[in-house]
This record gives sequence, C-alpha cells and structure tokens, in this order.
Amino acid sequence: MLVSAAIDAGCAGVFGLLVGSFLNVVIYRLPLMLERQWAAECADLSGQPVEPGTPFNLVVPRSRCSHCGHQIRWYENIPVFSWLALRGKCSSCGKPIGLRYPVVELVTGALFLYAIYRWGATPAGLAWCGFAAAIVALALIDWDTTLLPDDITLPLLWAGLIGAALRWTAVPLTQAVWGAVAGYLSLWLIYQAFKLLTGKEGMGYGDFKLFAALGAWFGWQALVPIILMASVIGAIVGITLKMTGGLREGGQIPFGPFLAGAALTAMLFGPDSILHVIGL
Repeated sequence: MLVSAAIDAGCAGVFGLLVGSFLNVVIYRLPLMLERQWAAECADLSGQPVEPGTPFNLVVPRSRCSHCGHQIRWYENIPVFSWLALRGKCSSCGKPIGLRYPVVELVTGALFLYAIYRWGATPAGLAWCGFAAAIVALALIDWDTTLLPDDITLPLLWAGLIGAALRWTAVPLTQAVWGAVAGYLSLWLIYQAFKLLTGKEGMGYGDFKLFAALGAWFGWQALVPIILMASVIGAIVGITLKMTGGLREGGQIPFGPFLAGAALTAMLFGPDSILHVIGL
C-alpha cells in the first residue's frame, strides 16, 4: 500500500508540474483576456464598432519570448527542466526568463504530490489538487494586477460546496454553506465600515468571493484563523514594503495573496495550526 501510495503521489507531482506550466499561462493571459472583454463591452455600450482582433486566449497564440517574440518550442517548454537547460535565458535573444515560471511549476507539483499522498488517488485528492491550483493562480494574478477573477473564484466557491455535499472535504454541507455566507458577509461589512469612515475602498469584491470560497472549503469555524493569519502577514509585508520603498504606485497591496497563503497553510496543516503559527 505504501509503495502504491508513493507511486500515485509521484505521478500526481509530475502532473502538477504540467499544471503549473499551464498556470503560468493563466496568470499572464487571463487578466489580459478580461481587459479585452471589458474594452469590447464598453465599446459596444457606447455604440462604437467592435473590430475583431487577433485571437487571444489560453491556447492561442503559442507562447513567445516577451523580449524578442521567439516562439517557444515544445522542448523549451518542459516544466522546470527546460528552464534549467536554458539556464534561465531565452534561446534566441539570451534575455532572462523569470524565476517565477519554474517556482510556480515546482510549488504546484509539490501541492499535487501532497494532496494525493494525504487523500489518495480519490475524488477528495483530486478536489484538493484543483483547490491548490486555483489558489496559486489567484494569488499571483492578484499580486500582479489586484484582480481576483470571477472565472476562478466562483467555480472555486461552487466546488467547495459540491465537495462538501459529496463528502470530499470532510466539512459538513451545512458548515460549508454558512462558511460561504460568513466569508462573504464578514469582509463585505468590513469594506462598508471602512468606506463609511474613510470614504475609501479598502478591498475589492474579489476578496469577498475568495473568502466565501475558503469558507465553503474549510467551514465557517476556519474563517477566523485564516483571516487572522492573512491580516498579520499582510501587515508585516505592507510595513516592510513601505519602509523599503517597495510599494507600488498608489500604495495598494492586494489582500488576496495573503488569504491564499493562509488557505494553503490550512490545507497543509489544518486551520487550527494557523493559530499556533501566529502565536495565539
């Protein structure tokens, strides 16, 4: 049994590397696809003609070097190994390829390996693999663009509720439903209170939806540990960036990556472990 479990986990890890490679595409292209969609909708509402542009989605066009436009060949797109073989540089222009690409692949592979090792090659294990992939993508999209796309947050929310209904997540359906409700309403109320007091928006609606999804996956009892950890780490990172002058224009720091980090901690070690991590 142990050998079989190890083989299943190893295969999942390899598959996770491939999924991580695809997530790199999602992280870069999905925000651009949304921008194009919003621009087309605005033009349509204003009565302007909408000209069909060149196809741009998660599949088309093929990946290219952002510096010279070199089309990435299949053997240059093997997760992790191609980056190492190319020494982190484009084979055509020699410009650096970001370290993020292999890191995303390795992290996703490790999370898939863990999920299948812990829950087995079962629907529950596959569900947690999907959860991990969605969280990784959301964290980096939000960090780059301050967007948490509905295309990911809403399916993640429904997947949590369905997983609870099918008993894949060990969270009773009632707790999952109330977790989703409490997750959304708690951040919405904080948002409204902050806006009333300061006249500013402290977070986006995507944060509400992501927290609702985490409530669906972990139950309402896990929301307090998750939000505490996300807030503490977010405050530390924010203060550090402010002191080092690393804040982006406008001084905004997205909250989604910290929610995502707390969510992965809850997945790996359980929600109660978060309280120990932050000293409570």
